Amino acid sequence: MTVQFVQVLVDCPTDERLFTYTWEGVIQPGDGVWVPFAGRFLGGIVVTVQVEAPAEQRKLKAIASILHRSFLPVAYWQLLEKIAAYYCTPLIQVVQSALPPGVLTRAQRRIRRQEGDPSQLSSPARQLWEHLATYQRHEAAWRELQKRIPNLESTLRELERQNLATSYLHTPPPPRPKVQTFITLLDPLATGATTRQEKLIQTLRHLGGELPLAAFIEQATTTRATVLKLAEQGWIALSDREILRREAGDQQPMTPDQPKTLTSAQAQALQQIQHLARGETLLLWGVTGSGKTEVYLQAIAPVLAQGKSALVLVPEIGLTPQLTNRFRARFPGKVWVYHSALAAGDRFDSWRQMLAGEAQVVVGTRSAVFAPLPQLGLIILDEEHDTSYKQDTPAPAYHARTVAQWRSQIEGCPLLLGSATPALESFRATQTAQFQLAQLSERVGGQGLAQVQVVDMRAELTAGVFSPLSRALQTALAQTIERGEQAILFLNRRGFHTFILCRNCGEVLTCPHCAVSLTYHATDRILRCHHCHYTQTELQQVCPSCQSPHFRYFGTGTQRIASAVLELFPELRILRFDQDTTQRKGAHRQILEQFSQGEADVLIGTQMLTKGLDVPQVTLVGILAADSLLHLPDFRCPERAFQLMTQVAGRSGRGAVAGEVILQTYAPDHPVVIAAARQDYLAFTLPELECREELGYPPFGRLVSFLWQGMDETIVRATAQFWAEQLGQLAGEVLGPAPALIPKLRQSYRWQVLWKLPLNIAPQPLLQPLLASRHGVKGVSCRVDIDPLHL
Repeated sequence: MTVQFVQVLVDCPTDERLFTYTWEGVIQPGDGVWVPFAGRFLGGIVVTVQVEAPAEQRKLKAIASILHRSFLPVAYWQLLEKIAAYYCTPLIQVVQSALPPGVLTRAQRRIRRQEGDPSQLSSPARQLWEHLATYQRHEAAWRELQKRIPNLESTLRELERQNLATSYLHTPPPPRPKVQTFITLLDPLATGATTRQEKLIQTLRHLGGELPLAAFIEQATTTRATVLKLAEQGWIALSDREILRREAGDQQPMTPDQPKTLTSAQAQALQQIQHLARGETLLLWGVTGSGKTEVYLQAIAPVLAQGKSALVLVPEIGLTPQLTNRFRARFPGKVWVYHSALAAGDRFDSWRQMLAGEAQVVVGTRSAVFAPLPQLGLIILDEEHDTSYKQDTPAPAYHARTVAQWRSQIEGCPLLLGSATPALESFRATQTAQFQLAQLSERVGGQGLAQVQVVDMRAELTAGVFSPLSRALQTALAQTIERGEQAILFLNRRGFHTFILCRNCGEVLTCPHCAVSLTYHATDRILRCHHCHYTQTELQQVCPSCQSPHFRYFGTGTQRIASAVLELFPELRILRFDQDTTQRKGAHRQILEQFSQGEADVLIGTQMLTKGLDVPQVTLVGILAADSLLHLPDFRCPERAFQLMTQVAGRSGRGAVAGEVILQTYAPDHPVVIAAARQDYLAFTLPELECREELGYPPFGRLVSFLWQGMDETIVRATAQFWAEQLGQLAGEVLGPAPALIPKLRQSYRWQVLWKLPLNIAPQPLLQPLLASRHGVKGVSCRVDIDPLHL
């Protein structure tokens, strides 16, 4: 067989060169391969294949095996290269973000901490030993530690000599297809069979002549050994078949759903969508409850009829169950779910099903923008304004909306963006004719938007009301439950109390690894850091600073709200919907189904419940501590606050009964609060755009954020200062360097710089020389974020 010379992009982020290997047999660009590299084995992607030997005469290594056959079409590869160039990220890291976990299997060196006495350690070794304790299972990848710990190898050797750490090579197994054994009837007469065997043959015939072996053994009350004897006689056949794993909700029977009669506004929007040219974008701006999802469904139907596929993105995993139920009811057997919370095998099977090329609908979160649908006919981003579409870490720090635009242009399909509160960038694009605009200004059924009552919490304090629920909210909640309706309470903080303060000296209990306060969780009676997951199981009895036993618990989280509601209304059935209650597999779906089916009176949650939740029985929404959304040091803070308050208000009154919203605030005269109470998008957006234009912020300018972190604050600060000086000589305006909002995280100090540029200057070409040398400072890592959403 002819030897072929194959160029491979190896899973090694520190080296983006193509490496040449040999292979005898069928191989093509896009194949995933397993190759020897620098004394270990790594995954890689085949880029080119040729039969002529390369110019260099050195001995070439052979590819060890093919992991997966071609899954990167030409257009898909173009998209990944564009992402790598725009977001200044090594191409292999983009490939890793796009592929399901484990498709490129990489042997990884990991360091594990051992318990013992660290008193004899040097300061650097002790620092490493303590740093390992901040990770789950007290172990971390060598690559991760290398970014943070100077002279890691020599420091690690000291720990190993004292048996306080060990290193090992970990090779995660790649996902494999799920295989199931089937039994098939070959000879229904079974001449010469015993009475027992004849009975089994008859049972198999009654069951249709073919079914999974496990199901047959259970229903026929027999054993595998008995079945094997039937196969030996040639009366039946056993065969292994691949079974595609599906999301749990896909197994549930769905009542078929027929297209609804559209309002005139919906019909006009649908017509605009169907007349979009290849690669064009339309913004569907519709108030909450205006029927955007029905427009999505009717826009997808002709796409499937043409033998093409549709990709639907949603911002939160918690939103997928309710939305996918509607899609599965409308398009049975054609809807797949793809998001990071799926098990590796489920994601792997979803990925391969997409590659099959059959017309289908894929619903997923941010990472689903990489779904490899070969016949893509339409891309939809629901709640397109949501910040969850932006990835911060790991690199690339891409925005799914931006990537979706590129993909629609490369693959020649329309892009549909939907929101009741569009991002200012998207709304501005409609003003400059980059996007088309369709508007749904009324709710379906003629029901008006919920009435919003603003409650001044300063007056509540004056009146001696110290409950997190105002008197108006307590009254409205009682009346809602009395009518047999449901309520939602929104608070953008989980936990019971957000910080604990010593009343004697003012000391706040903080995480030993991060510059943040610990949050008290009453259910488990623990203190937890929501950034590094440090947990303190024994509650502090005395202040670590002054030894005083007098602590006071401040701040309110979702646990505390649930407790306060039960104190006022002990008979209420309450569900919480936040990161603490949705960690186990399927929890999102279970909680939302319980609430939708009326198994709870009140749903208390964080911003997870502000997006797309549609429960007709909800007639009351309480927005607690709205002020916590208004005062962050970020120019986008007012936009996010308006969007969150407007979106959560939109969960009320979506059925036949009018809705009510109680908005609690200490700043009732704040422009954002006033606009949100009116649910008036333009009243907020137009003045905000004028302010952004005056300051040169997006969408009227470009931003690049740089974040440096390391264990030595002096070196981190000096590195940030050097870069700030270099950037200032290139173009634009440099803000910083300054400590990050969280100046210390996992024992790493963090400094940041913000680079402002006019729209006509692209940052990437200017950054290349600097980025090429950014790894020059040992122990300091740099994260570059093009078009950051969080500052």
